Amino acid sequence: MKMRVTVISPEAAVFDGEADAVTAPAFDGQIGILANHAPLMTVLGDGTLVIRAGGSSRRFHVNGGFLQVVQNTVRVLAEQVEAVSDAA
Repeated sequence: MKMRVTVISPEAAVFDGEADAVTAPAFDGQIGILANHAPLMTVLGDGTLVIRAGGSSRRFHVNGGFLQVVQNTVRVLAEQVEAVSDAA
């Protein structure tokens, strides 16, 4: 089962799509979210947001804001969002 994930910054919607898993920097540590997660609202900290779909992943550096999980929908409203290149 997939989740709908939306990542929004004050400037624009950065990501809108389906995902298998999300890892996010909550204010007090990393949080992992899979399909059918219980409803949740948390404050975001500073770190890397990872959205996994199929065999690939998208990474964003986020700082501040909120993350909400409701009925297989994850909404990330971050004060700052920057895409992170997968090239090392």
